[in-house]
Amino acid sequence: MLAVDNIGLHYGAAQALRGVSLTAAPGRITCVLGRNGVGKTSLLRAITGQHTTSSGSISLDGRPIDGLAPYSRARRGIGYVPQGREIFPLLSVKENLETGFAQLARRDRTIPDDVFSLFPVLHSMMARRGGDLSGGQQQQLAIGRALVMRPKVLVLDEPTEGIQPSIIKDIGRAIVYLRDSMGMAVLLVEQYLDFCRELADHVLIMDRGEIVLEGAADILDTAAARRHLTV
Repeated sequence: MLAVDNIGLHYGAAQALRGVSLTAAPGRITCVLGRNGVGKTSLLRAITGQHTTSSGSISLDGRPIDGLAPYSRARRGIGYVPQGREIFPLLSVKENLETGFAQLARRDRTIPDDVFSLFPVLHSMMARRGGDLSGGQQQQLAIGRALVMRPKVLVLDEPTEGIQPSIIKDIGRAIVYLRDSMGMAVLLVEQYLDFCRELADHVLIMDRGEIVLEGAADILDTAAARRHLTV
């Protein structure tokens, strides 16, 4: 289980996170929502080690990961799908997937069959350059690359952004499969409310760097949630 306890994060004098706590448990989808600029991506960057927290603690399976470099956190079991996908446009689909091998022992450096069962289009495009794929296909590739690492916790930053509805459904089905069939912990930052409403076991809403509301997915239909989510 991923546990974030009362963390703060600063960019110079500006405080981006204020006492944020959450858990992402195996076999559950935890969704974080909020307007632009409230600290959602900063939260994920703190969890993945891209930014150092100024207070609080982060642990995985009861072991602290504070201070570990991003590659060490990946090695411990955190798979990250960043906003904007960040695939390598000049590498082939196969080569992009194989970049996930970096954190694995040599004997484990294979692409899991689940990647192709979840996203069959990747199998048929193995020789294509990543930059030649559509936005939705690139998003599937980014998720597949994270799954190559065999993560315990899959962290996704707005995977539906700019994606066509048919691919959003495919991504939703893949996330549900990872939860239900593989028992994976999924931490999802999202702005697409219907996507979270359909998938999430637990929802947290952020505003001004803090968690201001949390509960089951039906809190998204409350006046309090709408107050923090509407522009």
